[in-house]
Amino acid sequence: MTTDTPARLLQLLSLLQTPREWPGGELAGRLGVSRRTVRRDIDRLRELGYPVQATKGADGGYRLVAGKAMPPLVLDDEEAVAIAVGLRAGAGHAVEGVDEASVRALAKLEQVLPSRLRHRVSTLQAATTPLTSGDGPSIAPETLTVMASTVAGQERLRFAYRDKDGSASRRQTEPHRLVSTGRRWYLVAYDLDRDDWRTFRVDRVSEPFATGVRFAPRELPTGSAAEYLRQSIHRRQETYTFEVRFAASAEQVSVRMPSVLGAPEDDGTGGCVLRGTTGDPMEWLAVRLAMAGYEFTVHAPTELVASVGELGGRLSRAAGGAPGDGGHDPRATEGMA
Repeated sequence: MTTDTPARLLQLLSLLQTPREWPGGELAGRLGVSRRTVRRDIDRLRELGYPVQATKGADGGYRLVAGKAMPPLVLDDEEAVAIAVGLRAGAGHAVEGVDEASVRALAKLEQVLPSRLRHRVSTLQAATTPLTSGDGPSIAPETLTVMASTVAGQERLRFAYRDKDGSASRRQTEPHRLVSTGRRWYLVAYDLDRDDWRTFRVDRVSEPFATGVRFAPRELPTGSAAEYLRQSIHRRQETYTFEVRFAASAEQVSVRMPSVLGAPEDDGTGGCVLRGTTGDPMEWLAVRLAMAGYEFTVHAPTELVASVGELGGRLSRAAGGAPGDGGHDPRATEGMA
């Protein structure tokens, strides 16, 4: 029997969060109290904002229903471990649809996990390998959670950074937002040493450290972290515009291609056209188009047509096709370019 009222309320709330209706007698038995005490505890939960619905009947029943606001969740050990492992697996890869909200949730959960559960989460993750379809590099979840916590707490962040040319440096920043492009995570932050805004690829960050020093948020030049990142990437990269026709509907193609490349549009003939602008290498885009799994024709630019042709020839030769001096067997790449 649980005599401590707060502990009993938490235990009752944990039971009610299971998606089922609980007879009053069963709840009383689980808690080791009378049905009258259960009714009083239900009233206390309602006063705290938990929408507990009661049904009439011989035994009576209680169910936690959706309300206008979400009250704090109460998780048992197994539930907390399962959620933390799932969020870590998703946060470690810049998978489209897993954005900053997931990382913030992971940061909050790991902050309150008891040490015994943090150890279980780390042990379980170390013993498993996720099979992901993301094209981006893997990132240590701890890196993301440290960054997310400093963004939320407006706390200065220090870390080691490796530029694309391999040069290393130490950065002291005021972090503003984490942004996922679908392939990679980026940190938009104010670089104190350079006295300017910067974007950092998170997979190039190591040794992130929350300094504990608070700061007043600065205003971004563009107002939006996503827009600032987009402009920053375009300034650093030579971009090109492409146009590809797929022998499949826009709905079919959209689930196979990253949204960052654009939204395909039906052409009225059963196929669709994908137009977009990117700074990714031609070779990567050629491979990504082939991975969609549908026949396609590249209309522009001519450099992409050539890259797809070279890829087709390489794949044909790898599969035992006739060797050549860079040419390709048209039958092997029919529909690719």
